[in-house]
Amino acid sequence: MRRPCRRIRRFPFSDGLTMLSYRHAFHAGNHADILKHFVLWLVLDYFGRKDKPYWYIDTHSGAGLYDLGGSEAQKVGEYRHGAARLFAAAEQGALPEELARFAGRLKTILPRPGLYCGSPWLAQAETRESDKLRLFELHPADFLLLDNNMREAGLKRRGILKREDGFKGLLALLPPPTRRAVVLTDPPYEEKQDYARVVQTLKDAKKRFAQGCYLVWYPCLSREESRRLPEQLKKLSPDKYLLAELHVAAPRADGFGMHGSGMFAINPPYLLREQLARNLPALANLLAQDAGACFVLDGAG
Repeated sequence: MRRPCRRIRRFPFSDGLTMLSYRHAFHAGNHADILKHFVLWLVLDYFGRKDKPYWYIDTHSGAGLYDLGGSEAQKVGEYRHGAARLFAAAEQGALPEELARFAGRLKTILPRPGLYCGSPWLAQAETRESDKLRLFELHPADFLLLDNNMREAGLKRRGILKREDGFKGLLALLPPPTRRAVVLTDPPYEEKQDYARVVQTLKDAKKRFAQGCYLVWYPCLSREESRRLPEQLKKLSPDKYLLAELHVAAPRADGFGMHGSGMFAINPPYLLREQLARNLPALANLLAQDAGACFVLDGAG
C-alpha cells in the first residue's frame, strides 16, 4: 500500500504557455482527471441525497466529452495511465467499493466505449431535473464542442452555457436562488496569474455565498505558485476545508512536469474525508508511475 507523502522536494520552475493555448483533449482521462472526477462524483452524490435542488457551476468547463481514440489523446496517451487502468482494475474486481462504483458509473454515462467525460458531462448525468447547471468556457473551439455535447446530453433548459471568463461569471451568479451550490474551479494554470486569480475569486465568492461547496483542482508542480496554493486556500477557510493530493511519481530532478494533482474543498460534505481515506491508498497504488507515488489527505472541520 502506498503511504501518505511525507516530504516534497522543491525545484525551480519554467513559465507556462500562451493564453488560450490549452486543450484538455490532450490530457483527458489522465491521473488528474481520475482524482478530480472521483471527488466531484462523491460530492454530487452527497448533494443529491437531499430533496432541495442545487446549482452546479463550472468555471472552466472544457469540451465536456473527449474521444480517447482521437489524435489529441493518442499523441500523449496520458489516459493509458489513468482511465484505462481504472477500468481494467474495475473489470478485475480489484478496487474498493466506492472506486468500483465510480468506474461503473463512468462507463454507464459515456455514450460509447473509447470516450471519457469532462466534468460537465459527469455533472449533467449526476444532477436531477430540479438542479441547474451553469457552465463557462472561454476557448472558442472548446465552447463549440461543449455546446454540441451538452445538446447531445439533453441538458436543455436546466443548463446555461456561456463563452466568457469563468472567474467573473461565477461571481455574477452568487448567491444562487437555491442557496445550495457546488462550484468547480479548474483553470489550466498555464499563466502564473491563474493561481492568484483562483485565490482572489474564491475569497470574493465566499463573501457573496459563504455556505457554498467550492472545489478547486490544481496541478502538483515544482513551481513556486503551485506549491504555495494549498496554504493560500487554507487561509480562506481555516476551519472547514479538505485537501486531497495524488502524486503518481516523484518530482523530476530537472523540475519539469506534473507529478500529481490536488483537489481542495471549502465546506466539503462531512462524509468526504472518510470516503477519500478509504480510497486514496488504492488509487495511489493503481495509478503509480514510479516508487515516489503517494497521497496527501488533510483537513479541518
